[in-house]
Amino acid sequence: MSATQAPVGDQQEPITPPDDIEAVLAQLDHDLVALAPVKTRIREIAALLVIDRLRHEAGLVSSRPSLHMSFTGNPGTGKTTVALRMAEILHRLGYIEKPMVVSVTRDDLVGQYVGHTAPKTREVLKRARGGVLFIDEAYYLYRPENERDYGQEAIEILLQVMESEREDLVVVLAGYRDRMETFYRSNPGMGSRVAHHIHFPDFDVDELMAIGALMLEQQAYELTPDAETAFRQYVERRLVRPRFAYGRSIRNAIDRARMRQAARLYDRRETLERSDLVTIEAADILASSVFDDEDGELTDKHAVPGNVS
Repeated sequence: MSATQAPVGDQQEPITPPDDIEAVLAQLDHDLVALAPVKTRIREIAALLVIDRLRHEAGLVSSRPSLHMSFTGNPGTGKTTVALRMAEILHRLGYIEKPMVVSVTRDDLVGQYVGHTAPKTREVLKRARGGVLFIDEAYYLYRPENERDYGQEAIEILLQVMESEREDLVVVLAGYRDRMETFYRSNPGMGSRVAHHIHFPDFDVDELMAIGALMLEQQAYELTPDAETAFRQYVERRLVRPRFAYGRSIRNAIDRARMRQAARLYDRRETLERSDLVTIEAADILASSVFDDEDGELTDKHAVPGNVS
């Protein structure tokens, strides 16, 4: 883009009022518990983009900032949510055409035989053009131990597009912090194209309880005092179990508690009051298999690995 070209749309269109961006940032604050460093970085990026637009409006030299990003952290720490909010900010400021996030993994990009990868990757890029492409577990694109792996072909196409079409597409690469660092060391061209590296820290028990309270509020449920105590005990136990996914695991736990509540209420469904429908009791929490033993092993033969109930 030239120094005098508007990012998107008619050059006479006025800049989006900062209050509009503040609304998105306020929603991000509401939707995400804790994560202060992440919110600070998003505000800094938003500020850069607002000032860049103001400079353009004032006739000052204004080249488009680099917008490709790296989100690192454990599953369930808010990376996808932040990508969605970032897409809204970029769209409202005119840096992408649509407030859209296309989320993919290696399987969406890499083929299984010669000549298969390029069309798959280009089709994904076509779908994401004008918005944000979110590549989860991006390090799986690079598998040097397999000489017949086609991930490197997908990486080369991404590198080309991230540079040549950066006015039409923002790429977010996401995954575990240590594996992403190894990925960037192995693919320095990719690392050099990513301007914003943002790490999402883990949540502690109090923060997970706050996340649970927010999810319950959004779905019009309430915990009794005993249920709240039981839920804290659940979180403390589940946090040290394998495959814990923070916000995602909390959502799963609430869904299971809702299911138990529904089973408990079903037989008297014709006599229920509103308070019954919104109240989750301690028994709905304590029925979880997390409370069945002390050694951290699942005792519920029906439980699915990764989705401890």
